[in-house]
Amino acid sequence: MAALFGFVQMEFGFLLGPGDGRFVVRGEADGDPQAVLVLSTLGAPERRRLRGRKGALVQEASAEPVPTNRATVVKAEPFGSLEQAENWLADLRGEEVRKEIEIGSGLRVLNRALHVHRVARGDGHARDVGVEQALVVRVGFGSGDEVVEGRYGEAFELRPGGRGVKRSMEAPEERFAAVLGARETVLACEELVLRARMDVDGALWREAALQARVALEALLAELASMPGDRRGELEADRRPVSEAANGALRGELSAESRAAVEASVERMEAALRARRLETSA
Repeated sequence: MAALFGFVQMEFGFLLGPGDGRFVVRGEADGDPQAVLVLSTLGAPERRRLRGRKGALVQEASAEPVPTNRATVVKAEPFGSLEQAENWLADLRGEEVRKEIEIGSGLRVLNRALHVHRVARGDGHARDVGVEQALVVRVGFGSGDEVVEGRYGEAFELRPGGRGVKRSMEAPEERFAAVLGARETVLACEELVLRARMDVDGALWREAALQARVALEALLAELASMPGDRRGELEADRRPVSEAANGALRGELSAESRAAVEASVERMEAALRARRLETSA
């Protein structure tokens, strides 16, 4: 019997950036493989670049067919038996937390690849993705060849876009209209904190530390009316975050510095949520 491997597969209705192929993911040059990332394009062909082409005259807009990008993250270690694979999959289906952890692990591998693509191509517009953007997410197992070709021994699928969306007390729809209508403004720290969060979620700890330092200084300057206790906590973050950022310039961060950066980002997010709630009240 062929070896069976677990996988997480996501499909997106837009081009991810890296070309099709199979890529071995390692943590270190001489380390064991952590996963295999398989990227493939399905459906409509990619549109040609517009540069140097004359535009066609049209009288009305029509829907443009778009390609679907499939990203499959295959575990490096095979299961010991079919029974072990089946039990693993059954446990994931029955436990929401384990399911989210497994999908999150696959998403981190994909976003790491997108980060490398941005740097390798000098393409700042290539973006990280979230599970909410996926058309479908599949988790399952199969032989190595099956999984690479898009076939599985057994799998289940989720459609994140079909889940009910809870209405936020922060009223994002109202704020969206207010900002576009110039009735409200976006603070610089809001974007900076979002970037720091993406770096933390992607385990890009050096980038996260450097981003968090700038975000923290901007937030403290822009949110002058924060309650004293919240401001005191964020003021106290200045030293550990600064030390982490300085350490990031020299190399990898310690576990203590990573924890300090993540905790500070969480406090900054809480401060911004409180501001949005006050603004929308």
